[in-house]
Amino acid sequence: MPMQKARAAAVGIGEVPSGRFPERSEIEAAILACRQAILDAGMSPRDIDVVMPVGALASRHFNVDLVFSRLCEELGMLRSARMNVQVMSGGATSASMLALAEGLVASGLARNVLCVHSDAVGSLPKQAGIDLFSTTGVSEEWEAPYGHNMNAVGALASNRYMHETGTTDEEMAALCVSLRKWAELNPHAMFRTPLTIEEVLASKMVATPLRAKHCNMLADGAAAFIVARAEDASHITANPVYVRGHGSLVTHYTTSQDTDLARLGYEQAAAQAYEKAGIGPKDIQIAELYDAYPVFAMIALDGLKLCRGERAGAFVAAGETAPGGSMPMTTNGGMLSQGHTAVGGGIAVLVEAFRQLMGKAGARQVPNLVNAVETASGGTWMDSHVTILSKEH
Repeated sequence: MPMQKARAAAVGIGEVPSGRFPERSEIEAAILACRQAILDAGMSPRDIDVVMPVGALASRHFNVDLVFSRLCEELGMLRSARMNVQVMSGGATSASMLALAEGLVASGLARNVLCVHSDAVGSLPKQAGIDLFSTTGVSEEWEAPYGHNMNAVGALASNRYMHETGTTDEEMAALCVSLRKWAELNPHAMFRTPLTIEEVLASKMVATPLRAKHCNMLADGAAAFIVARAEDASHITANPVYVRGHGSLVTHYTTSQDTDLARLGYEQAAAQAYEKAGIGPKDIQIAELYDAYPVFAMIALDGLKLCRGERAGAFVAAGETAPGGSMPMTTNGGMLSQGHTAVGGGIAVLVEAFRQLMGKAGARQVPNLVNAVETASGGTWMDSHVTILSKEH
């Protein structure tokens, strides 16, 4: 495949711990994450041209503050930042905001773009959190009247995938265990206690075949990253991460309208991304995959062709995605263990990809990395996004 030069690179990252922090406001978490990212890049706030906050779900007042440039004021960017623009595409926002930031710096409309997410869905009253994620992405006319919700979305996809591939309950549980092993090494993770396959399978049934420990938990959290022009990146930091290729495909809005729940659009999106990056699956050393339920990481593993001819379930059950495995996967613990911070679950996975390639992952650092793949998906897994990241320009 022909090599193409990258147009943009990540040069700084920041993140606060995920969990339930009712005493920590969304604006405080956002500022802390942004400050870390700016310091990590060796910049000052006035080096930022564009602030790109992600839509927040827990508080409409905070969301309006994000739209109306409050972060520019809080961070000391007034009369230096050119633009504050909110981005929102659900769980796919990590991919869409990175692509938008890349376009801004590559076109010369900005030098440095600060991307940030902050939300507090974990501290919502219990019923408010349930209602929020029971009604989004569900057709009011054709699905909601029958009790359809997000757990049912994960269950339908799981049943279809297990039927088509022969994946077992134990293999699904093994993916949860793999993520928990990474989370044990992550000081920002919500759940850090060891987890076993037996514990997953003994937990309460939620939506067949999904049990409680197959499902994500809502959390408060915030993360940020800075995107710069590729030609400037090595002058800003000693360890930039270059954006080498994107691939995307929208497959449906509601689950009932998807024609292939066992595959979604990952195979097509991956082919696009690999072609643009000039590399293939054999060149990938680490996979940071959007999860929320175990089946979606398995579908992505298949579409990305990272299992070297094996079934994804068998590959995961053999320990290949856990610490010490041949394809480290979602090394922050994902939404199943770091916590589901609404739209930020995908942002955290992307920041983890940057962190690993920058060599800043501490106890969970994977050695000898060059290329990583990151995925994202929004709503009812309505779209599939694949991004290739690299230490090489």
